[in-house]
Amino acid sequence: MIKILTKMINTIMNDIHNRGLFITLYMNMSHFIGVLRGFWFKVIYSKNIKSTIFSLQSNSSIEIFNKSSRLYIGKFAFIRKNASIRIDFNGLLTIGDKVFLNDNCTINCVKHISIGKFTKIGPNVSINDHDHNYKNQSNGHLVKGEVYIGENVWIGSNVVIVRDTFIGDNAVIAAGSVVKGKVPANSLYLNKREPIIKPFTTGEKVREIL
Repeated sequence: MIKILTKMINTIMNDIHNRGLFITLYMNMSHFIGVLRGFWFKVIYSKNIKSTIFSLQSNSSIEIFNKSSRLYIGKFAFIRKNASIRIDFNGLLTIGDKVFLNDNCTINCVKHISIGKFTKIGPNVSINDHDHNYKNQSNGHLVKGEVYIGENVWIGSNVVIVRDTFIGDNAVIAAGSVVKGKVPANSLYLNKREPIIKPFTTGEKVREIL
């Protein structure tokens, strides 16, 4: 305990030296408010959320639409401003220790999404474990899958991660990529997409085009 307090004091003193007193106070107040917001959402969804201490910055929200939905958040996860987390049906979302979500990220979970510890996610990233079943709605309006993101993964800004994607540990996803399928551990993923336009008829058998 003494070591933790000593480390905290040293960190604050270094911040005061490098950033100045006012900015350091503002930053720490923002972190404190974020922790209180995280605790408030945990109270609201007490039967759905399991967590220790995490920070949820201003205008970020957690919405859980089903009593069977579950959200597990590891210690010291940090979610910045304007992020949106939505879980429905039997959705299970796991966010590991010290995961960082930047501004304007969206996570939509209806089945299973897992984000490993120490993973860093850039601004405007979208993660979805389902698609809309736009061709065969008689089988339900959603096609559900899974998303697994390993530990210590770096995800650049404006990345879109779709269902049935598995990203290995220590992978780097380049900004602007659309990710589907398997990304090996310790690899760089860069996706350049050209526009594809294909006509379809309602009721046609669903085909994978990604």
